[in-house]
Amino acid sequence: MSEGLIKMWISLSAIGLMFVAVLSISISRIKLRGFFKSIVAIFAYACMITAGLMIVYVVFSGPVQK
Repeated sequence: MSEGLIKMWISLSAIGLMFVAVLSISISRIKLRGFFKSIVAIFAYACMITAGLMIVYVVFSGPVQK
């Protein structure tokens, strides 16, 4: 796989993680109470931080050379 294709998959997985994070935090705020609310919220924020780091890597690694 080329470097550009790898960066594409990293970006796509980061977008997927952001989607999971949004759904998780929405569910934790609306549907859940107590201990499970905290666990799901921590999971959601961990997904969002991971996705953010992945996007930072893709953006700051520069353009792909041919």
